[in-house]
Amino acid sequence: MKNFQLVFFLFFCLSAKAQSYPPEAGTVGSTAIFKDSPLYVAWATGIIVERGYVNKSNPNLIVSGSNKATFGSPSDAIGFPDGNVVSLGDEGFAIATFAQPIYDGEGFDFAVFENGGPSFLELAFVEVSSDGINFFRFPAHSETQTTTQIGSFGTPSAPYLHNLAGKYAGQYGTPFDLSELEDNILLDKNQITHVKIIDVVGSIDPLYATYDSFGNAVNESFPTPFNSCGFDLQAVGVINQGTLSRDDFAQNSIKIYPNPASDYFTIQLDEQAKVAVYDISGRIILEKNIASTEKINTSSLTSGVYIVQVLFAQGKKIAERLIIR
Repeated sequence: MKNFQLVFFLFFCLSAKAQSYPPEAGTVGSTAIFKDSPLYVAWATGIIVERGYVNKSNPNLIVSGSNKATFGSPSDAIGFPDGNVVSLGDEGFAIATFAQPIYDGEGFDFAVFENGGPSFLELAFVEVSSDGINFFRFPAHSETQTTTQIGSFGTPSAPYLHNLAGKYAGQYGTPFDLSELEDNILLDKNQITHVKIIDVVGSIDPLYATYDSFGNAVNESFPTPFNSCGFDLQAVGVINQGTLSRDDFAQNSIKIYPNPASDYFTIQLDEQAKVAVYDISGRIILEKNIASTEKINTSSLTSGVYIVQVLFAQGKKIAERLIIR
């Protein structure tokens, strides 16, 4: 009897651990946000799409005249989620843009809509960018088992999924919180201009699998050899919307000129601060304390985009993009 109780206890603990995340929409504890929620203040206004294969494991397979997804058009994912979608195909992606940037506010900042339901979830990784060049992925986690392949009409389940778009049914957005991203000089969490949605290839075969942030193959319906294969993007809703202009503190505290620069640039501050210049890969180029106005020699730098970060004594941090020609 004691052995039975111990086995039951261990099974219960493992089961509880394996379901770490909020459940499906409409149940207690879910983080799903309905499409008509007043939390949404704006929707994506632009989008580009790069379609993926109908079947990554068989790239020569032709469906509806193409070996890549063809269902829907990119414009179907602009604006309010009305049920129309654009299918991305295996490992295809879409990049959504907005009239005004998204910022890291209280709680969730935006949400992504698919068109599936609890009985058929299709998943995608989500990345964001504040310059349209450098993208940063939300730490995603799939606790779905990886010993048996989910078939073409099978599905993973919401409690086993975190930071994967498509976790919730079609009328509910899967929300994302920018504070979950690690700080990076190349990402301004208060000026997110691009949201990238990348289809998860649901195969557990290492030849074709896509992996979460913990190195787990994300097990999902596979293969799905249809023209509507892959993640079906319906909409991206904005919860915390910023403005295109710099805030008053930044405008009044720092000036960088000329920009673009060649042999030098001048930085003008209204108080002492620590200034660092980074290249586009995040490698620090120079770092120094500046009291008011100083000319910085850039003649040794190659042409490209750099980031000038200014850290003030009270902890306020400002990052500006500098172009060297």
